[in-house]
Amino acid sequence: MMRLVELTDVGLTLGGNVILERVSLTLERGEILTIVGPNGAGKSSLIKLVLGLLTGHTGTLWQKPRLRVGYVPQKLHLDSVLPLTVARFMSLSHGRKLTVTQALAKVGAERLAERSMQALSGGEMQRILLARALMMQPELLILDEPAQGVDVHGQTELYALIKLLADELQCGVLMVSHDLHLVMASTHSVICLNQHICCHGEPEDVARHPEFARLFGRPELAQLAVYTHHHDCDDEHHGDVRHVG
Repeated sequence: MMRLVELTDVGLTLGGNVILERVSLTLERGEILTIVGPNGAGKSSLIKLVLGLLTGHTGTLWQKPRLRVGYVPQKLHLDSVLPLTVARFMSLSHGRKLTVTQALAKVGAERLAERSMQALSGGEMQRILLARALMMQPELLILDEPAQGVDVHGQTELYALIKLLADELQCGVLMVSHDLHLVMASTHSVICLNQHICCHGEPEDVARHPEFARLFGRPELAQLAVYTHHHDCDDEHHGDVRHVG
């Protein structure tokens, strides 16, 4: 396998507040790594560091030289009166290696080419953002809450599509998600982040302890959780899955 990104003991402090502390991870080609954690855990800050949008960290952040990165933001704000079709929006991408038609076909959205961006549903918008990120044939795909604003059925389809694309393109995927009960079947490994890494491992291992509802404060989803995991961790078990009897 080919290493794409490696973080070693990365820390980040902003405005006197500790955002990240001693975070270490490695992402390889063809691997899907999902980051979960409560609000304020540093998830978005972590991916901004990888994207180069934040600087001033401690520790080491290594990337493969000339790494091609595709990015799907959590939200896209468009002027409600801006006359912009999907095809026009896609054509604004720089460094394109795929045509608009080719990129839309990869996400099953060819029929949306002449649709107004403002007329897209939540699920359609996320597919278009994903297609745009694919236009430069990225080696690393970074997704910040890719299922934001998408219904449960659409989320399942979107995560399955992401896994299919990762397999097809053999790109690495670094994904932030709150939808642990849906994304677990579409990821190779999971990191639970709360400033530091609480636990890290394969989905089946991380999911062994039923603490999903307690971690996210969403007890109504506990029965939906196909996978759950234990969040009671300390420095002694930093970066490891902890098995509690």
